[in-house]
Amino acid sequence: MANYRTAMGKTVDMAALTAKNEKTRAVGNMKVNARGDTIDAHGRIIKTATAKVNDAYGKTVGNRSAQPVNSRQKAAPLVPDKPKIDLAELNEIERELEESFDDDLEVEKIKAQEMKKK
Repeated sequence: MANYRTAMGKTVDMAALTAKNEKTRAVGNMKVNARGDTIDAHGRIIKTATAKVNDAYGKTVGNRSAQPVNSRQKAAPLVPDKPKIDLAELNEIERELEESFDDDLEVEKIKAQEMKKK
């Protein structure tokens, strides 16, 4: 911060003034000191400003790398493998149903892959 000159001609060092009073209770009803730490009725620090910022950042970030990960958790397969059926043994309606079922399985696999990427 810079040094400022008052109307009376005195210079005020704002950085020194801020550093001197950073543990002083701030005016208002927020229960914080001048630095932004949450304090109790006796002026003891309950939660630092840095911890509050880290908590807020962790809640708002959509990036999975910023969130804690449980390494023991394993993903179960979303779509089970289907047994092979000989299409020659089926009639025309059954063949159409089997082909549409295969298409549905492919769509579900693609959706599952896209969800893993997010």
